[in-house]
Amino acid sequence: MSAFPYRLVATDLDGTLLRSDGSVSPRTRDALAAATAAGAAHIVVTGRSVPWTRHILDDLGYEGLAVCGQGAQVYHAGEHRLLTSVTLDRQLAGLALSKLEAEVGPLALAASRDGLEGEVLVGRGYRVQEGPLPYLPLEDPADLWSAPLNKVYVQHPELDDDALATVARQVVGGLVDVVMAGPGIVEILPLGLSKATGLSLAARRLGMKSADTIAFGDMPNDIPMFAWAAHGVAMANAHETLKAVAHEVTESHDDDGIATVLERLLTD
Repeated sequence: MSAFPYRLVATDLDGTLLRSDGSVSPRTRDALAAATAAGAAHIVVTGRSVPWTRHILDDLGYEGLAVCGQGAQVYHAGEHRLLTSVTLDRQLAGLALSKLEAEVGPLALAASRDGLEGEVLVGRGYRVQEGPLPYLPLEDPADLWSAPLNKVYVQHPELDDDALATVARQVVGGLVDVVMAGPGIVEILPLGLSKATGLSLAARRLGMKSADTIAFGDMPNDIPMFAWAAHGVAMANAHETLKAVAHEVTESHDDDGIATVLERLLTD
């Protein structure tokens, strides 16, 4: 086995590390273990906030740093401790939503509260993806702003994800950042925040740099991470905008795309 060419392996979760059934394949687990045995560190970089990520990391036996909440949170999985957290300016977010609704009409809303136990609030009409992730119904819209938030999720009854994200950037891009993170997931974030922001903070804590990093992802919210990393790998199931900026495209998340690349790098 030759020396592994990267010191840091950054992987998104949904659509990348996780298969469609929410599991991580034995082959991918083995490939990541081999990369770490060869001297690399593995870091999860996900749009999910810590409460929606922690159970996956625990199941993996993952004890390192994780970047959660679209870069807002750096979490120490082994210590179950939040190291850094960036919150959304609620006044700016409220203004941005008002401007956006004036342009496109009423939106369905959800929000992720800050903290290790931060709840996800889901408003009326917001379509929640099926699965085990917990959330609280938002009965009173005013409760959306009653505690610090990492992000607000928006959905439109007619516009698709790409169209909604595009209009939102045009209308409120000077107030907040807008990302499309998956099917039905358009998010409003603090201005200037991205996965690259959180990954750079986490990498610095590990004594590593962008030149040391290979990153894997599948959605437009991974574009800043690819721009920061030395090498970006899109999954076969990735959004076309991410494939367009990737250094290479691997197999899908259901076909061990991460393992395919790591195994090649370990044996080249």
